[in-house]
Amino acid sequence: MAPTLTSELDAVNTMLSTIGESPINSLDDISGVVDAVIARSVLNEVLVQILEESWHFNTDTNYTLSPDNDGFIYLAPNVIQVDTVGQDELFDVAMRGSRLYDKDNHTYKFTKSIQTNLTYILPFEELPQAARHYITIRAARVFQTRVVGAVTLHAFTESDEFRARASLRKFEGNTADYNILTGNYSVMRVLDR
Repeated sequence: MAPTLTSELDAVNTMLSTIGESPINSLDDISGVVDAVIARSVLNEVLVQILEESWHFNTDTNYTLSPDNDGFIYLAPNVIQVDTVGQDELFDVAMRGSRLYDKDNHTYKFTKSIQTNLTYILPFEELPQAARHYITIRAARVFQTRVVGAVTLHAFTESDEFRARASLRKFEGNTADYNILTGNYSVMRVLDR
């Protein structure tokens, strides 16, 4: 059988293996398997934590947000971060619920479109393999610590997590085409003043 990308089921089973539990066959009805329910919950928690870091694969840069007919700018339900950029960089906005809030004018109403960078929470199955692997290993360590708390197992999975994060950072560097002067968003913001 050919290797495949890590699925959410694979991730949950990896997490269960860290506490010596048997794998499950499906995520469809796991309500009776308490450890599997906890594992899936921890997996989703860690997924959100990792994606909050704004990786190349879950960020849209220079994305224009436009107000609707009532002047509101609604955000997709999976947007986790909004940052104004370009000519709108000094425009102070905040996410509040599903709408964007103008902090300078203390209103939800906008009169023009604004340029932003958007960071999204993506489903596990839509992530690149390097991210799936890192999230799985980190979630397994968190899960093992919460459920069992064995120091020896914690140290073992911690070294796995370190290697998985290094692999994700290498993937990020390769796919985002960063270089110190033109490819790094933070450096470009300084140079573009």
